[in-house]
Amino acid sequence: MGVKIHFTDAKGGSVEAEGEAGGSLLKVGQAHGLPLEGTCEGQMACSTCHVIVAAEWFDRLDQASEEEEDMLDFAAGVRRTSRLSCQIELTEALDGLAVTIPSDAHDMSA
Repeated sequence: MGVKIHFTDAKGGSVEAEGEAGGSLLKVGQAHGLPLEGTCEGQMACSTCHVIVAAEWFDRLDQASEEEEDMLDFAAGVRRTSRLSCQIELTEALDGLAVTIPSDAHDMSA
């Protein structure tokens, strides 16, 4: 079953995307051309895949690890509901997840 994701980009535009359960939010965003660089390729060694999760969805996610929290310290524009998209594994329970890409996100690989 596909997991639907609603992305809001830095300019307020919307992108509806779908990924497979078990996949990462980062890969779905990248597949849809969103500026989620993921320099470390999901190894949690950077913060270039930072997203802001909609408040109503934040508590449905698994809790961030201490390592993820440490990496978020390096991300610009961090908020209470910030997460690294590489660390969000899609599940059926996240169908409809809404995230915003911060205005300082730039995909230098594009």
